[in-house]
Amino acid sequence: MSKTEVVPWHGMREAPIVLVTGPESYLADRVFRELRDRVRIAQPELEVTDLDGANYAVGTLLDVASPSLFGEPRMIRIANGESGGDDFVSDIQSYLDVIADDVIVMVRHGGGNRGKKLLDTLRAHPATLEVECAVITREADRVQFATAEFNRLGVKADRLAVGALVEAFAGDLAELAAACEQISSDALGQLITKDLVDTYYQGREEVTSFAVADMAIDGNRAEALRLLRHAIQSGVDPVPLIAAFAAKLRQLAKVGGYTGSPSNASKELGMPSWMIDKSRSALRKWTGPTLGSAILAVAEADSMVKGAGRDPEFAVERMVDRVASRS
Repeated sequence: MSKTEVVPWHGMREAPIVLVTGPESYLADRVFRELRDRVRIAQPELEVTDLDGANYAVGTLLDVASPSLFGEPRMIRIANGESGGDDFVSDIQSYLDVIADDVIVMVRHGGGNRGKKLLDTLRAHPATLEVECAVITREADRVQFATAEFNRLGVKADRLAVGALVEAFAGDLAELAAACEQISSDALGQLITKDLVDTYYQGREEVTSFAVADMAIDGNRAEALRLLRHAIQSGVDPVPLIAAFAAKLRQLAKVGGYTGSPSNASKELGMPSWMIDKSRSALRKWTGPTLGSAILAVAEADSMVKGAGRDPEFAVERMVDRVASRS
């Protein structure tokens, strides 16, 4: 039975053994980096050694962790623990019998079935703290992550600004974190708004695509088509445009079809409350049949730009026109 305490990545703290698990490499790298920086604040003389489980030489861990002449604090970071062989696991077991007071050993395991013996060994020891770095996929969790980033950076961002960033950087957590940091450094203390995000990242395809989708779904046909033509002239690919429409319409369908308790909507739908409110507001202009027609229009455009048609730009413009016109 596991004796290990398990915490999320943001709940990390010092422990003799820190087992960093899960597939989200960006969060794992942050755990390694931030724990090192925290320890160095109190102990500037901290000595850091990096090892690799995939290329581990027998005896290395015990060598590096052995008492030093002047007793400096040390941190040993071991990457690719799941790739370590029997010699590596044997050395880990030996070290657990003689844990040093001035050493923190951090072991990275990327998840999966490999390295199970290592996981069982570390989880069975009470000195181990397991830090989970699960992939953040739900919209609500990504919004929470971005909000926490702004709080960490000491700036304020309204919920629409956070939502716009999450939509723009939906594919990569590292890019989302970098975007939060970049716009925070240039905001010069002012409130970060959606307009600022749109201006700052107006050249990014996702931002432009969602702006077109928002206008069309709101029924503003003229502005949607104007933004679309500008996007096409700027070189925006039709694929992210269609993906933005599909994402927005899926949100409307999910919210419109939800029959559960309003207090549980955010958790059950996997969407932040502000996004649910926005979808409910937009749904006032839609009926079941018109929403269904819009979804079919997007599906048809998707097929056309992926080979079924000869003119992707015409297919996308027709989609925008049909969605905005509710036809």
